[in-house]
Amino acid sequence: MPLPDATGAAVYFIGRIRTPWLTRRDCPRRGDPVDGPICAIELDPRWAQGLEGIETHPRLQVLYWMHEARRDLVLQTPRGAGPIGTFALRSPVRPNPIASSVVTLVERIGTTLRVRGLDCLDGTPLIDLKPDRTGTAAQT
Repeated sequence: MPLPDATGAAVYFIGRIRTPWLTRRDCPRRGDPVDGPICAIELDPRWAQGLEGIETHPRLQVLYWMHEARRDLVLQTPRGAGPIGTFALRSPVRPNPIASSVVTLVERIGTTLRVRGLDCLDGTPLIDLKPDRTGTAAQT
C-alpha cells in the first residue's frame, strides 16, 4: 500500500547495535537472553549520563529501528499460511519498523552495554533503553 506523505513524529537514534548478523537471513527469529551471543549496544556519548545506574538492572528492554525492513505491506504471507495482517504478525515488515527485545545485561563498559538476547542486524539504530521489571527475559 502507498505510505502517507508525511510522518507524524521525529525519532532520535541514540546509538547503534552491534551483532554478528550481516543479513536478515542470518538473524535468529528470537534472541536468546541466556545462551545467545554477546552483542554490544553502543550509546552515543552525548547520552552517557542516561546510563547512570543501569548496572542495577539485570534485564533491559531495547527498542530499535529495523532500518532495512519494508514498510508498505498490510497483508503478508508467512511460510505455509494464507494472507495475514501485518499487525497480527511479529514480522519486521510494518509501517513503523520498531522492534523491542528484552535482553540480559552482561556488563557496561563506558557507553557500551554488552548484552545477550538480541536478534537484529549489525548497525541497527537504537531508539531507547529501559529497565525491564518482568520476571523473565523475553521478546515482543
